[in-house]
Amino acid sequence: MTPAGEPTSLAARQAALVASLVAGGPPPSGFAPGPLAAARAALLRKRAGEVARHWPLLATGLGPAWPTVFIEWAAGRPGAGGLRDGWDLARALHARAALPALGAEELAVRESDLYYDGQRAPRRRRLPALGRAGDALALQVAGRIHLLRRRRAPCKHPRCPAAPGPDGRRRAK
Repeated sequence: MTPAGEPTSLAARQAALVASLVAGGPPPSGFAPGPLAAARAALLRKRAGEVARHWPLLATGLGPAWPTVFIEWAAGRPGAGGLRDGWDLARALHARAALPALGAEELAVRESDLYYDGQRAPRRRRLPALGRAGDALALQVAGRIHLLRRRRAPCKHPRCPAAPGPDGRRRAK
């Protein structure tokens, strides 16, 4: 280290640059902040694409807001891989009651199939398990996952074939 507290070895300078790019660390000396911010934003977009490949229903459920939601959540967090980043984001959105229905179903399925404590890599569950997120409930028994959904109220539109007729029964098609 120099008297100003700057790292002197190449490895220490590289580590400072990586920390600045992916973990929200302070910019190292000798780098212009503009290009560094552009590189950081590009890496976050790339990471959002990787997470969307592992969590397609979560990304679809958020729609056009997906990149913005992910980048806001991921800024300052080091990457843990697409599967784990998506899992952590889904849990964070669920805690804030901002998880879309498709993402809730995907999270419930993952929670029933794999055990993930937020620290170590996910691993398969051996015993029957339930996963729940929002209105979605997933049951895993013997390696098979069953997604259970609430019954939706029947359509009340008078011309809908699923709407009940005057006698309360469904209309024939």
